[in-house]
Amino acid sequence: MKVLVTGSTGFIGQHVTQALLARGHAVRALARDPAAAAPLAAAGAEVIQGDVCRPATLPAAVTGCEAVVHLAGAVKALGRAGFFAVNAGGTRHLADAAIGAGASRFLLVSSLAAAGPSSAGRPRTEEDPAAPVSAYGESKLAAEAVLRDLAFRLEATVVRPPIVYGPGDREVLPPLLAMARARLIVKAGLAPKRYSVVHVEDLAAGIALALERGRRLGPAGPEGVYFLDDGATYSWEEIGRAALGPLGVAARVLPLPEAVSWVAAAGASALARLRRRPAVFSLDKVREIRQPSWTCASARARAELGYAPRWPLADGMRQTLAAEGHLPGGAP
Repeated sequence: MKVLVTGSTGFIGQHVTQALLARGHAVRALARDPAAAAPLAAAGAEVIQGDVCRPATLPAAVTGCEAVVHLAGAVKALGRAGFFAVNAGGTRHLADAAIGAGASRFLLVSSLAAAGPSSAGRPRTEEDPAAPVSAYGESKLAAEAVLRDLAFRLEATVVRPPIVYGPGDREVLPPLLAMARARLIVKAGLAPKRYSVVHVEDLAAGIALALERGRRLGPAGPEGVYFLDDGATYSWEEIGRAALGPLGVAARVLPLPEAVSWVAAAGASALARLRRRPAVFSLDKVREIRQPSWTCASARARAELGYAPRWPLADGMRQTLAAEGHLPGGAP
């Protein structure tokens, strides 16, 4: 089928575009800056200029497409309104354009943040009531609600990934490499914490499966919602050591009191407002960081989609480091 992919030039979007092309789909890549999508065009995607926050650009982008994979969104903003304008508002603009153009499928890539943290020892499932703790998570849940409101007019499916890493990552890997240089694994808080993760190639494959086989989202309930992870949960120390081990770095763990994160985030947020440039590390992000567990279970995706992740954390992190040129014999 012909698929419009938003957020196509981003970390996840590039991998999703490649995965869809590999599965024989025709891909139209929506990009605010078409020059940034040149590698996608070289791979066989059609590139069109547009922005989900500029509704007038969307009808031409969707026309002729049977499906939409919506990845574009804001992971940082100067305030709550900024998250909602892009994540919920952009989804509404795009869904309206998809309905107007007669697209039959809409796949929203949401986030575990929309569901909220999990309890210790019990990963979240799709049946659990959503309880986001940050403005970002609330805005992603609001994007899902947009599609629920349109459930009788648009066949939609939602995917909620946890922490995503892999080649091209510019959020998870850089702080891990900084810790490698310092020979420290810096941990926020003194208590144990658990996380789910997913390699970007597994996520891209799961998104393609959800587009092709995912059940339809309804006005309420868990049907049509899928978590995608690698099948295990990890402490932050285990994630750090998975990255530092292949580098031959032995590091000690340095737990910092939660108060340090709040103070640092307050300073970062004040500086972001002064510069009018949003930063990922903020008071909103600390509301997520302070939670004891961000874990989820992908049993539903495995049963209904045939989702089968290939990359456990240790192997996936080694592959990522090699692809980023941090290991001998890795890509430059």
